[in-house]
Amino acid sequence: MNRLLSLLGIARRAGKLSWGRDAVEESLRKGKAYLVLVAEDISAKTAAGVRFSAERAETPVLVIHETIESVSQAIGKKAGIVAVLDEGFAKALKARIQEADAEKGRESV
Repeated sequence: MNRLLSLLGIARRAGKLSWGRDAVEESLRKGKAYLVLVAEDISAKTAAGVRFSAERAETPVLVIHETIESVSQAIGKKAGIVAVLDEGFAKALKARIQEADAEKGRESV
């Protein structure tokens, strides 16, 4: 398991994630989310809906280069979309994503 997925698992065990479209959108509406992460193989319709909600909440959304299956395995729950509910975890996850993308010559989305 890579460092990003390990950190997601730690955040989940610490109670600092919400997962699944409905829970993520509720976190966004309540202003609790600091960052939304979307698996690369999530449906375009689902991703668009979450992006819309995140824009309204002024919360950044990043597509991670991981599958729904790998995210689900890392957090122990089936999910392709997660909201990070802690500013420290959000900053750490964003930094890990940017590091991984830089190593692979990709731009963070």
